[in-house]
Amino acid sequence: MVRGRISRLSVCDVRFPTSLGGHGSDAMHTDPDYSAAYVIIETDAEDGLKGYGITFTLGKGTEVVVCAVNALAQHVLNKDLRDIVGDFRGFYRQLTSDGQLRWIGPEKGVVHLATAAVLNALWDLWAKQEGKPLWKLLVDMDPKTLLSCIDFRYITDVLTEEEAYEILQKGRVGNREREAQMLAHGYPAYTTSCAWLGYSDDTLKQLCSKALKDGWTRFKVKVGADLQDDIRRCRLIRDMIGPEKTLMMDANQRWDVPEAVEWMSRLAEFKPLWIEEPTSPDDILGHATISKCHNRVIFKQLLQANALQFLQIDSCRLGSVNENLSVLLMAQKFGIPVCPHAGGVGLCELVQHLIIFDYIAVSASLKNRMCEYVDHLHEHFKYPVIIKKASYMPPKDAGYSTEMKEESVKKHRFPDGEVWKKLLAGQEN
Repeated sequence: MVRGRISRLSVCDVRFPTSLGGHGSDAMHTDPDYSAAYVIIETDAEDGLKGYGITFTLGKGTEVVVCAVNALAQHVLNKDLRDIVGDFRGFYRQLTSDGQLRWIGPEKGVVHLATAAVLNALWDLWAKQEGKPLWKLLVDMDPKTLLSCIDFRYITDVLTEEEAYEILQKGRVGNREREAQMLAHGYPAYTTSCAWLGYSDDTLKQLCSKALKDGWTRFKVKVGADLQDDIRRCRLIRDMIGPEKTLMMDANQRWDVPEAVEWMSRLAEFKPLWIEEPTSPDDILGHATISKCHNRVIFKQLLQANALQFLQIDSCRLGSVNENLSVLLMAQKFGIPVCPHAGGVGLCELVQHLIIFDYIAVSASLKNRMCEYVDHLHEHFKYPVIIKKASYMPPKDAGYSTEMKEESVKKHRFPDGEVWKKLLAGQEN
């Protein structure tokens, strides 16, 4: 039973200097410092439980997201948690439709990243109060309650609430067997950790060799900066993993449409399952054009344009669990497999809950489905992901796996944490 009035909302800027090792580097983001706006929500309930939420950033700009979180706090403080979850759709709309803040959105950009952080904290708190991991909270929820968390505004021409209810009703058939399967074997994953664009060939070979020994069979490589370099690196990794294992590519929005078509025609010999983010994320027709030129390519949330063969959700780009639920249901209606993005601090911890729920309660399929895994920064989380045999094992601890270790937060707060004091002092000398 949910309980308590929200008495405090705090947020801090937490950054990890991943750019020093080239971790996370790609064609567009050459020096990312994996970071998060980290939200903590407290209530006056006697249990003392707190909700923790994050949204992922790349360093600079995290302070802007923090400001946006503070601007949203007025909609959260002094609210009864029972009232929030009792009308989660209405509360979601209240956050995303603030009469002034929506001018710098709406439902996109910095404000939406901040919205995700706040909502992620609320979902974490709800799951903790129910004593369940988030995925289990969702699986056990009756369809009508779950649908009451979703704002269907702007999507009813594609998915009505009645259609969503039918999808969830069908998903109840065999769900206990699928839950047992997940608990025993986990959800299949792929790794991006071997082939960041900033890695040397020696590092790529070393990490790829280790991944193969650890049982990984699906790999993603970053491309897009230099064609000849891409050809060389893709040949290197394809030769290492062999012809039977799966290879994906990610250009991180580097190309325009004709350039993407030309570039991928040169990389097609390495048989990529998909090319991820080849052009502007807002260019729907551009994605559709590229899709018609190349089979098995991935483009996000472009279902009506028939512009994608795989769909990637994100636990922080979208408006937390609420909005991700709507996208999972739309993907199921269109028969598009979901392969979540998880390449950032805490994203693996969050998105595992969503994709495990999707398999158990929505899609009921593992065909052409996998979830991204990046082997960075998990040691800073109180409940880190568990990978066995290249699969995500379902979390068993209550909550959304969003809570970071206090010492890690203290050391990596920007700019006054111990790590950043040393780095910034070194830059001044």
